[in-house]
Amino acid sequence: METNAILGPVATLALWSMIMWVWMYATRIPAMSRAKIDAKNLVGTTGRGLDDVLPAEVQWKAHNYNHLMEQPTVFYAVALALAIGGMGGGLNAQIAWAYVALRIVHSLVQATVNRVMWRFAIFALASLALIALCLHAFMGFVLH
Repeated sequence: METNAILGPVATLALWSMIMWVWMYATRIPAMSRAKIDAKNLVGTTGRGLDDVLPAEVQWKAHNYNHLMEQPTVFYAVALALAIGGMGGGLNAQIAWAYVALRIVHSLVQATVNRVMWRFAIFALASLALIALCLHAFMGFVLH
């Protein structure tokens, strides 16, 4: 069994995060220009401060990018731990791919139609996959 197979989903989610970063700025910068926001003169503000100024559809991409910097940090940590511990293949790799696929679908829903209940259902499924990975790591490292 390839114990580093879980690194494929890790690399994929990292790349997806950078795709969302590009999408965020590809929509946000033109929207800021249309809104006559001079970014060079902005002081002490955050991207969240743009929620009142830019169209919601533009900010959805930024919100999703922020979400990709939150819960997936646990995914990265547990996936790397599983790989280092020789448990990154088989079922754990499959669960990791499911997690990444669900996070990508979550991104696409949030960045386009942004239906909250759809997002929640997808997020809940992804969270269950992440919980499974965390439990497998716990069982492998602590209960072993």
